[in-house]
Amino acid sequence: MPISVLMPALSPTMTEGKLAKWTKKEGDKVKPGEVIAEIETDKATMEVEAVDSGVIGKILVPAGTEGVPVNKLIAVLLEAGEDAGAIDKFLSNDNKKAAPAAAASAPAAVAAASAAPQAAASVAAAPVAAQGGARVFATPLARRIAKEKGVNIAAIKGSGPHGRITRADVEGHKGGAAAPVAASGGAARSAPAVSGPNARALADMLGMAYEAVPVTGMRKTIAARLSESKQTVPHFYLTVDCRIDALLAARKQMNDAANGKYKLSVNDFVIKAVAAALMKVPAANMAWSDTEMLQYKNADISVAVATPTGLITPIVKAAEGKGLAAISNEMKDLATRARDGKLKPSEYQGGTFSISNLGMYGIKDFAAIINPPQGCILAVGAGVEQPVVEDGKIVVGTVMSVTLSVDHRVVDGAVGAEFLKAFKECIENPVLMLA
Repeated sequence: MPISVLMPALSPTMTEGKLAKWTKKEGDKVKPGEVIAEIETDKATMEVEAVDSGVIGKILVPAGTEGVPVNKLIAVLLEAGEDAGAIDKFLSNDNKKAAPAAAASAPAAVAAASAAPQAAASVAAAPVAAQGGARVFATPLARRIAKEKGVNIAAIKGSGPHGRITRADVEGHKGGAAAPVAASGGAARSAPAVSGPNARALADMLGMAYEAVPVTGMRKTIAARLSESKQTVPHFYLTVDCRIDALLAARKQMNDAANGKYKLSVNDFVIKAVAAALMKVPAANMAWSDTEMLQYKNADISVAVATPTGLITPIVKAAEGKGLAAISNEMKDLATRARDGKLKPSEYQGGTFSISNLGMYGIKDFAAIINPPQGCILAVGAGVEQPVVEDGKIVVGTVMSVTLSVDHRVVDGAVGAEFLKAFKECIENPVLMLA
């Protein structure tokens, strides 16, 4: 019997992806463990391995297809002795099974929602009421984005399983503004659009020259997450200046003695100092979870890395227990694979605290946006030579400005200040990080 090859879920949160490349073609033999395709998620490119032996009988989703839902049939594998005729029968039977399942899914979801109201939010294809009393099935994220964009979700055709409306369907929708919502006092008002004027329409109207750059899955994810963070997380900011002359001297001495085994960067010291400070002030190593707050036991440090398609944050896990050399070598490996799109989901998902360092670009200071559900992110600027007071005298020192962005729901001002004090102590006295 032919074997189904389904679109894999490469992370717990993945709902769809791009089938970037087939490494095998129809008629090719495959063995378990052989790479047959490459899938692009919102963060990385992952290889898909065959789990059975056979022959690629039919490729159903061509390379380059975007928005392929998880568990969609993408190819059919023929077992030994089977011919191409078995594929048509297999696909015909598969379609017959899918039709009744689609018809049954709507009442099942409605019944689940009415029987258990508190669990309704977790139903992936929760129904929403449409005009005329019909029901529309959409993911929770699709409904939220539609609401934010002022889009009538009932006017959107779903591309997900059984016609479910996905995030991509909403973001690709060209029209259909939301129906007016009754305001207090009986007046009607339209839901506000949060994306602002249409840049393309404005550019065309004014005759502006431009090149249309496609929005990648990663860029869509970055836009959605950061918009949500700024709109829902109460940020506040704390800034402190750190003198790093002793750090720079220690860095040079350690690199000279390394004999090429490692090459420490200022950022490696920052990662270690953040981890040490979090161990001293664990109340800053927090996350908000609506009904509870999580205080993490390890310092899993997410470090922002620029890639050709956008930012990604690989994680140095349990950094509090690693030396500077280990952190340096691990970070270089993670950053290289991040730029190549080869990180595993477990290497960039999670983290307890983030660092964003723009010092290498000459940026003196800035404030970063919190990476939910984390409670803090540290923005690191460049080390700048400037006058400082030392023992009552003005001398030239190298000063690095850092700004802590804090989620006020979980970390108060005093805790943030205490964390920065501990961080500053480590950065200005690097010997403390070697203990």
